[in-house]
Amino acid sequence: MLSIHDLHVSVGGTPILKGLTLELPAGQVHAVMGPNGAGKSTLSYALGGRPGYEVTAGSVTLDGQDLLAMDVDERAAAGLFLGFQYPVAIPGVSNLHFIRAALNAQRKARGEAELSAADLMRRAREKAKLVELPAELLKRAVNDGFSGGEKKRNEIFQMAMIEPRLAILDETDSGLDIDALRVVAGGVNALRGPDRAMLVITHYQRLLDHIVPDVVHVLVDGRIVESGDKDLALRLEREGYESARTEAQREVRA
Repeated sequence: MLSIHDLHVSVGGTPILKGLTLELPAGQVHAVMGPNGAGKSTLSYALGGRPGYEVTAGSVTLDGQDLLAMDVDERAAAGLFLGFQYPVAIPGVSNLHFIRAALNAQRKARGEAELSAADLMRRAREKAKLVELPAELLKRAVNDGFSGGEKKRNEIFQMAMIEPRLAILDETDSGLDIDALRVVAGGVNALRGPDRAMLVITHYQRLLDHIVPDVVHVLVDGRIVESGDKDLALRLEREGYESARTEAQREVRA
């Protein structure tokens, strides 16, 4: 589904990703772990099309389409969803109006009919239950005055409403207490399926106790230096990233 080959990305003229290659098939969840400054968030922003993240080399395809040639709205219509580490507030725009506009814009781009107000409400109530999002938050402005946990629940609610082909979740566990982490992870797990792929970016193994990945990738200094199953995350928790960083340095010297 998602194929990244030799991806190089610079920010403000500084190279951040330096030849990243990754294959993510449909139906799988892959985790990307790595130390601060490794390029994890840069990867998510480059895939999402955020301005200022300049792709200088390499290719990315989603379902065989050139993702890098698409505008941001085209990437969303093609099925990409990006969950932010720090979801932004949008004062004055209610959650329901926001999600209806986003959802219907994507449906229109795919040649599908818009959802009626009644269908939207039925769907919203159903999906809100996945992350225990209180009904009153659906009527409030997007993330305005929300706690950290409520913002992350709202992100996964939006993902459930849109039902993307590819979900990129950038440090979804950031700022969550144990109970909120359980709820958010439960919502993510409920959306796993054979036609959807997820790329979960995290610093810590604790998230992967709840969202068990098919593959774990270690990102160090802009490159994937090691991949393995969930046991790799447990090893990193014990040993830290220094062994992976040392191995990456050996590869560069070689």
